[in-house]
Amino acid sequence: MIQIMTSFLGSLGFAVLFNVRGRYLLEAAFGGMLGWLCYSLLSGRLHNEYLAFLVAAMLVTGYAELMARVEKAPATTFLIAGMIPLVPGKGLYYTMRYAIGAESAGFVSQGTQTLAVAIAIAGGVMAASSIFRVIVSLQMTAKN
Repeated sequence: MIQIMTSFLGSLGFAVLFNVRGRYLLEAAFGGMLGWLCYSLLSGRLHNEYLAFLVAAMLVTGYAELMARVEKAPATTFLIAGMIPLVPGKGLYYTMRYAIGAESAGFVSQGTQTLAVAIAIAGGVMAASSIFRVIVSLQMTAKN
């Protein structure tokens, strides 16, 4: 429960930092909380950290795209703050620590894991965004 609340607060802080205004603040922060909740639930059940990150990133992206349509705002308003809890900060920290300490084995190992998480997150964003755009274009075609 503490992790879920701190993911909300962390996303809220970054939304403020990126000048998100008004009711968008809470909506952006909710996206971050939703993403972390999804990751937390899936990482315990799937035993695959990368798949959990991929699905969580897809959920946050879908949420951001949906909120962008509902609120008539750019999707990045909700997406950037929503992705903050998923950023592999610990992995980045240890990768740089090993690099600075000239520990090449640790650097390669930790760097590979961090890169895989980043790729999973980026893949989730691209996949969900593409799926959402296809659905929207099909709806537009059906209306005409």
